[in-house]
Amino acid sequence: MITIEQLAFTYPDGTRALDGLSLRVAKGESVGIAGSNGAGKSTLVSHLNAWHLPQAGSARIGGVGVDKKSVETVRKKVGLVFQKPDDQLFMARVYDDVMFGPSNLGMNEAESHTEAERLLRMFGLWELRDKPPAHLSQGQKRFAALAAVLVMQPELLVMDEPTSDLDPRNRRMLIGLVNSLPTTRLTVSHDLDFIWETCKRVCIMSEGKIVADGPTKDILADAELLEANGLELPLRLQGG
Repeated sequence: MITIEQLAFTYPDGTRALDGLSLRVAKGESVGIAGSNGAGKSTLVSHLNAWHLPQAGSARIGGVGVDKKSVETVRKKVGLVFQKPDDQLFMARVYDDVMFGPSNLGMNEAESHTEAERLLRMFGLWELRDKPPAHLSQGQKRFAALAAVLVMQPELLVMDEPTSDLDPRNRRMLIGLVNSLPTTRLTVSHDLDFIWETCKRVCIMSEGKIVADGPTKDILADAELLEANGLELPLRLQGG
């Protein structure tokens, strides 16, 4: 599903965000990406949805190369849930936000309406469908943004800090939901306990590269590795 080879990207101010990064993710995998601030995680995410295009190296999503000609195709394959829901919700009603993608991609209207209703009911948002997104709680906004992505039935779901601002109940709900999805998933998060619960594999990023890659319970139990990369053991593994 994801094939990245020697990907490099430098911002106009000279910041080298990605430095020869390579990554492969198979269809159906659930992979977590962790690293300290400035490691290049957000820049990597932006390439997966063609918000940034490779300056050097290559990125392929579902066999499609990420370049100027494939932007629309790539974005149909990839569902990106932003770190801040307010960046993703901009319509007058919650329901309009959820239907924005299907309407613009020319998807079957009746099927999309059915799926939108199913998702909003599942997230407890159906009764709020006519509300302006600004009137929702932060947790409700996050689930509305997720519904707006899932309704398009993406081949790859990319979540950037999905548990930010979620209370324990909604966090548990999100864990159950994402674990039920058959979609290939890439989760970028500082919440290592969430990654532990939802990802079978973890990649650690540092200075624009992947410096460790392996089974979640091996990587996230390696205190020395995590400390060397500005991270701490998941709370479940920290002593008393």
